[in-house]
Amino acid sequence: MYAAASQLPKYPAPCSRLGQRLVSYMLGIETSCDDTGIAIVDTTGRVHANVLESQQKFHTRYGGIIPPRAQDLHRARIAAAYERCLEQAQLQPEQLAGIAVTTHPGLPLSLIVGLRFARHLARRHRKPMLPVHHMEAHALQARMEHPTEISYPYLCLLISGGHSQLAMVNGPGRLTLLGETLDDAPGEAFDKIARRLRLYVLPQYRLWNGGRAIEHAARDAKNPTAFEFPLPLAQQRNCNFSFAGIKNNSFRAIRKQEREERTPPDGIISNYRDFCAGLLNAVSRHLMHRTQRALEYCLERQLFGAAPPTLVISGGVANNDAIFENLKHLASAYNCRCYRPSKLYCSDNGVMIAWHGIEQLLQDPKQSLRLDIDKIDVAGSAGFQQSMIADVELAAIKCKWIKAL
Repeated sequence: MYAAASQLPKYPAPCSRLGQRLVSYMLGIETSCDDTGIAIVDTTGRVHANVLESQQKFHTRYGGIIPPRAQDLHRARIAAAYERCLEQAQLQPEQLAGIAVTTHPGLPLSLIVGLRFARHLARRHRKPMLPVHHMEAHALQARMEHPTEISYPYLCLLISGGHSQLAMVNGPGRLTLLGETLDDAPGEAFDKIARRLRLYVLPQYRLWNGGRAIEHAARDAKNPTAFEFPLPLAQQRNCNFSFAGIKNNSFRAIRKQEREERTPPDGIISNYRDFCAGLLNAVSRHLMHRTQRALEYCLERQLFGAAPPTLVISGGVANNDAIFENLKHLASAYNCRCYRPSKLYCSDNGVMIAWHGIEQLLQDPKQSLRLDIDKIDVAGSAGFQQSMIADVELAAIKCKWIKAL
C-alpha cells in the first residue's frame, strides 16, 4: 500500500506543496509502437496533463504498422507533444522529479525516438531518467486509480495487440510470468480477422481497430451461436495462450460463407454480426480458461499472501467490455476482486509510463540517481524478472470451467 502523503519519501528532485502534502511530478514518455504519448502525473495519482498523438489513421490505410514511417511520425510530433503537455499541466521542466520513458519491449525504431528525447531533456534540465518496461506499466496502471483497493501482490492479465501474458505483480521490476502467448496476441488476431472479414468496407468501422469493430458488430447479432470455434490448447494444463488457431478457423469460416453467398471481392458476408459474436465468445472463453487455471494455481500456492485475491485486466484489449465482464464474472466465482484501468488508460499512453516512474521512486527513491543515462538502451523484446511457466505446467491443475456470460 502507499505511504500516507505526509510520509512520502524525500525525492532527489523538487517537490511542491498541495495543501499539507508534498507532491512530486513525473513526466512519462511512451513511443513503443505507433502512439506518441506524453503525460505528467504526481505522486497522489493526479494526472496533470495527458497528450496522445495517434498514428492509427495513417497506418490503417496500409493494413498494418510500417516501422520506419512510425519512427518518422514520432520524430515529427514528439517535441510539440511535450510542449503541449507542459502547457496543459501549467508546470516548468524544473518542477519535474524525473523523466520516465519506455525502453522495452516494442518497435526499436519507435522506442529510440522516445529514449533520445528523454535523454535530451534529462541532460538539459539535469533530471534523473527512469527506464520503463512497457508491459509492467500496463500492469501497474490500475493502482494509480485504485490506490487503496489494489495492493501487492496481485494477478494481472495483460492483453493487447502485441502481448497476452498472465503474471503475478509484486512491484515495479518484480513480476513473475505464469503464462504467455505462443503465437498471435488477441488484439493482433482481432485486427487480422476484421481485415479478412472486410469490416473496413462499412463506413462506421473504417477507422476503428479490429477489436473495437468486432465488439460493436457482435452487439447486434441475431444468432450468436451460428459460428463456433474449437478452443485452443484445450488438452494442455498450463496458462499459455494461442490465438493462431482461432484466427485460422475464422479465415476458413469466412471463406466458406463467402462461397455459399457468392460474396463479391469488395463485399462482406451477410451474417457478419453473428460471426463477430461467435468469435468474441471464443476469445473470451479462451482467456477465461487460462486465467481460471492461473487463479487456482495462485490460490493453491498462496501467492496472494495476506492480500485479498485480486485480478487486474490491462492492455488495449481490456477496453473490450464483453471480455472484461466475462473475466470479472470468473473472478467473482473465486471471491476475487477484479479491476481494469479507465478505458482512457488501457491502451498505450504516457500516463502509465509516468505512473511506473512514480512507483519506482516510491520503491527506491535513490534508484534514479544511480542510473547512467548513457547506458540506458532500448530492446525490442523483454521478459519479466521471473518465470513460473514450467511449474504451472508441472502442477497440471484440472479446472471445472466457469461458463461465460
